[in-house]
Amino acid sequence: MTNYTLQKNEQMELLKEGMVMKQPAKRVNIVSLKLIKENSFLYPDRNVKSPDDAYKLLKQFLIDADREYFLVVCLDTKNQPTAINVCHVGSLNASIVHPREVLKPAILSNSASIIVAHNHPSNDPTPSREDIEVTKRLAEAGRIVGIEVLDHLVVCSDRFISLKEKGYL
Repeated sequence: MTNYTLQKNEQMELLKEGMVMKQPAKRVNIVSLKLIKENSFLYPDRNVKSPDDAYKLLKQFLIDADREYFLVVCLDTKNQPTAINVCHVGSLNASIVHPREVLKPAILSNSASIIVAHNHPSNDPTPSREDIEVTKRLAEAGRIVGIEVLDHLVVCSDRFISLKEKGYL
């Protein structure tokens, strides 16, 4: 019995010594973040005053898509669009978005507020349960970082639904 105990103790000492070994230093990258303008177009209405205005602005990006596209419209303090970002391209009937990816372009473009939108390729703009839940999560995350989520539009070729008008925001 004593031999077993001694061997266990010796093994424990060897294990403890092995655990004390120093790890090599961790390399930390020095980075900078950049917002890159890929294209631009003229927006004659200058600012977005209503869900109808947002629909007119966004439908050109969303109505002919064969998959779900989730867009973020960054707005300044006068509700003038400063940037539009394709945040996520989904599948035929799903688009998974996370508040971090939605708010990133808004933060980088110094936005006061945002409007988010996505299309339903089925041409039925009825919001799903997931659409409503994502809207609530985005609004909460926006409050935390100080960027108001003004609306979430579900866009189809000839009509749209505003989740703000429906009371979900």
